[in-house]
Amino acid sequence: MALASTSAPYRSRQQPHFLKQVVCRRKEKDRDRDQHFPFKVVEITPPPKSLGVRCFPTNIHCGESVTIEGRAYTVSAVTHRYQLRKGKYEPSEKRLDVQSTGRYILNLYLENLLDKS
Repeated sequence: MALASTSAPYRSRQQPHFLKQVVCRRKEKDRDRDQHFPFKVVEITPPPKSLGVRCFPTNIHCGESVTIEGRAYTVSAVTHRYQLRKGKYEPSEKRLDVQSTGRYILNLYLENLLDKS
């Protein structure tokens, strides 16, 4: 009985495994090359669908392939939004517009056909 009473408070202090979160930590300024920042990710195939907030390197660019929840996506656009606060522009949002890789390749093919005609 005493064993059960001492282990019960110990179990209540532990966090359940499903509550763990991914956190993008800012590194020191001399390591800017490897920094990861949170981006709001939106799949732009109609209808637009939010894929949540994910951490990616700051140098991510259009055409780059990313994997989210086991599915492959290609970055279509990277948007950095700024807001004027106290006379200075401060970053307010970073957004990635992505398409499934198959859809991205199909769109490139169709644009190429349109250009040739």
